[in-house]
Amino acid sequence: MKKRALIWNALAAAVVVSAYGQEDPKSPEPVILRGHENRVYSAAFSPDGTRVVTASDDKTARIWPAAGGEPVVLRGHEDRVSSAAFSPDGTRVVTASDDNTARIWPVAGGEPVVLAGHEALLRSAAFSPDGTRVVTASFDNTARIWPLAGGEPVVLRGHDWPVFSAVFSPDGTRVVTASWDSTARMWQATGGEPVVLRGHEDAVTSAAFSPDGTRVVTTSYDNTARIWPVAGGEPVVLRGHESLVYSAAFSPDGKRVVTAAWDNTARIWPVARD
Repeated sequence: MKKRALIWNALAAAVVVSAYGQEDPKSPEPVILRGHENRVYSAAFSPDGTRVVTASDDKTARIWPAAGGEPVVLRGHEDRVSSAAFSPDGTRVVTASDDNTARIWPVAGGEPVVLAGHEALLRSAAFSPDGTRVVTASFDNTARIWPLAGGEPVVLRGHDWPVFSAVFSPDGTRVVTASWDSTARMWQATGGEPVVLRGHEDAVTSAAFSPDGTRVVTTSYDNTARIWPVAGGEPVVLRGHESLVYSAAFSPDGKRVVTAAWDNTARIWPVARD
């Protein structure tokens, strides 16, 4: 059975789908991207909004026109593709896979660059803000920063359990990682010892910087999110979810955080600046 991704008009009305999948009669009609042959794990727009890239359990990623139509199918991975994202200039896509590799694909077509070296499956991959590097997160307990011009990756070692996510800071000088060892860690992108963010009582599922790079938000199986000042100090704990919190992101102005949890809710939290 073919699987699908949906693109919704975010400017249209009210509630789209209830927790049980019942469509609101006022809901806008989505563009349905059909073609994957198994679960779709991630979907992301290109920087100019004209394309969408999806990642699937069917071992492919696909680049779609955002208005609908036939995709470009990115074939080559030997196992599930867990994430896919565009480069900042929109000319490339990076994919992460359970086959222990990431791949960099030119959007215009051609063979991918294979980033091989991890010893276990990859959960995420992301470009640096200037598009010259990629950071990958793996179940081999490491993250790696790959210079796309060539050369050996910077290996970020220190986590005791699988690394679930890794992203660059807005200025590209740092990386924050989230791990099942109940910590997040902030690293210099050149390597070295990390700042360890301790306080969660269970696996940390995601970590992300604020738009100005001064704070990090983390989410955890302990049902909380936490906002950490990069300069040091105690985190602000966001309590209220009744199940594990899977992901979180800052608003563009940095004044709010949105969290997504397995209690069937997302929550928007006003967060004070220091």
